[in-house]
Amino acid sequence: MRTRPVLTLAAALAALSLPAIVPASAADGAVLTTGGPGGTPVAVGDVLTASLASGTRATFSSGASGSSGVSCTSSTFTATVTGNPTATGTATESVTGHTFDSASCSSNVTGVLGVSGITIDNLPYAATVASDGTLTVTPPSGSAIQATVKLRTLLGSVTCVYKAAALTGKADNAANSITFTDQQFGKASGSSLCFANGYFTARYAPVTDAGAAVYVN
Repeated sequence: MRTRPVLTLAAALAALSLPAIVPASAADGAVLTTGGPGGTPVAVGDVLTASLASGTRATFSSGASGSSGVSCTSSTFTATVTGNPTATGTATESVTGHTFDSASCSSNVTGVLGVSGITIDNLPYAATVASDGTLTVTPPSGSAIQATVKLRTLLGSVTCVYKAAALTGKADNAANSITFTDQQFGKASGSSLCFANGYFTARYAPVTDAGAAVYVN
């Protein structure tokens, strides 16, 4: 039997972040704006939020682009803007929350009966958002991006702990989205039922600041 976690990332889960793809006309404005590309600069201290894009799932698979694992239909991240320089610079954020609703999670792994909890550990994480839409999430010095996944199996409760040195995502202004694709986590602890590696994929949209869509310039 194999088991299978769902992360984040905080994935970010955790993660984490903002949208991008910038028109040249926005080059003189801030990296993060609301109201459109080149619009009103997002203020330092503002809190950005996003949930999974409608109709999508966050998945944690045993292999890259794999179909075996755990998937969730409800996940949310929050991040506080700590720096928003002029484009084409790099904005900074503190990812303070990345949650998964275990009631929305399911698994297609033989022997796994359900997901009893997914916790993103070691928050907050630092995040940078470049003008080209590249998002990078990193843990505090000496730490790691970590997710603890508790599964209900035919053999009882199983706890799997996964870690990653960093996560990379991509922002897109077309849907004010941030996407993580096959971000690899390695197993730090857990029984033989836990996968040796977990690959996290999720798309969050729209990223908003007090309800206003966020653009990356």
